[in-house]
Amino acid sequence: MSTPPEEKSPDSLRNVKHVVLILSGKGGVGKSSVTTQTALSLINKGFNVGVLDIDLTGPSLPRMFGAENKQVHQSTRGWVPVNIVIPDVKHPERGSLSLMSLGFLVGDRGNSVVWRGPKKTAMIKQFLKDVYWSGPNGAPIDYLLIDTPPGTSDEHIAIAEELRFAQPIDGAIIVTTPQQVATADVRKEINFCKKVNFKVLGIVENMSGFICPHCAECTNIFLSGGGLALSQSLDLKFLGNIPIDPKFVEMVESQTDKNRLIDLYDDCELKPLMSGIIDKVLEQNCPARF
Repeated sequence: MSTPPEEKSPDSLRNVKHVVLILSGKGGVGKSSVTTQTALSLINKGFNVGVLDIDLTGPSLPRMFGAENKQVHQSTRGWVPVNIVIPDVKHPERGSLSLMSLGFLVGDRGNSVVWRGPKKTAMIKQFLKDVYWSGPNGAPIDYLLIDTPPGTSDEHIAIAEELRFAQPIDGAIIVTTPQQVATADVRKEINFCKKVNFKVLGIVENMSGFICPHCAECTNIFLSGGGLALSQSLDLKFLGNIPIDPKFVEMVESQTDKNRLIDLYDDCELKPLMSGIIDKVLEQNCPARF
């Protein structure tokens, strides 16, 4: 007996080996920055990466990757994401990066998305079903990163409903800042993951200190250790700390078509820190979807 159509895995994920969600309990913790650096780290490790930006109220990833002037287009197979990084002869060790975001569809970054819940959930379902993910020359996407809205809202329920038939998925990286007001909200996010059967791959403490651009000394302006304490109290893996680095912000803002973020990131002090965090995710050896 065939499976009812609504219970099939989305066709758009047919060519995707691993799915990782980036979640946060509240806004303003740098979730999109962590998503960006996760993608860059995986590319530098040779993986083909797709990024799906479904933070509908603040789709910032086109800006993070310097691709605001790019456009997605329709094909017979669905929406085709924007190619951000393609392997070249200078960097054959790198993987590729494709990006799909509502930001490509709303035009001016100043435009607001004033939608009720049903329209938001319909757009998320369309993003998960109708995007054609593919690496160079039809190669599989090794990792699809899904950048989600903060909190636990209708959008998250829609994501869980669409992904429940796409198992196995790797799970979620949870982003927090050190303060107790952030870690308290992260507990709610972790409870949500348990209810919808998303594995928590680990917790990242973002904005854990500030790297001085002049002397490279790190100062804990927002305290430190909240993410580690939360991980220990809930018996979850602590992936690591990411400090604020003004140079990374400058790289995002100053990138051009000829001087891309992937190239600028080689000189960023956050690169080895983030690489170590991603290694802890990869070491979990989550099973591929095919």
